[in-house]
Amino acid sequence: MGLLDQLGQAAAGMMGGGDKSPLMQAVLGLLGQNSSVGGLNGLVQAFQKNGLGDIVNSWVSTGKNLPISAEQIQQGLGGDLLKQLASQAGLSSEAAGGQLANLLPGLVDKLTPDGKMPDTTLIEQGLNLLRGKLG
Repeated sequence: MGLLDQLGQAAAGMMGGGDKSPLMQAVLGLLGQNSSVGGLNGLVQAFQKNGLGDIVNSWVSTGKNLPISAEQIQQGLGGDLLKQLASQAGLSSEAAGGQLANLLPGLVDKLTPDGKMPDTTLIEQGLNLLRGKLG
């Protein structure tokens, strides 16, 4: 199964099938290469820079994904970015952090199926597929 197929299945599973979650839409925007954090690479680097390298590296690797708490999501993303995502989704920062703690490990894992960061063009294709399924 190709990366794009895996992404489609992952998104459907994470968001309860056809759920058009505003938080998922905000996250997809964040992972795009033109986002304020620099896409998937920038997101991973933000978590690494903020002391959560072991956790985020487990999501990229081919091994078991380490869990993350809502507080660690805020630490990794920074309070301002979490507030922005929460606002886009119509959630409190606490609620968004909790949902992201459930969502990000699996999503990053699916975006890095070989245990390494894929080509940005392939990521964009996958994100466009997800946007279409969720939009």
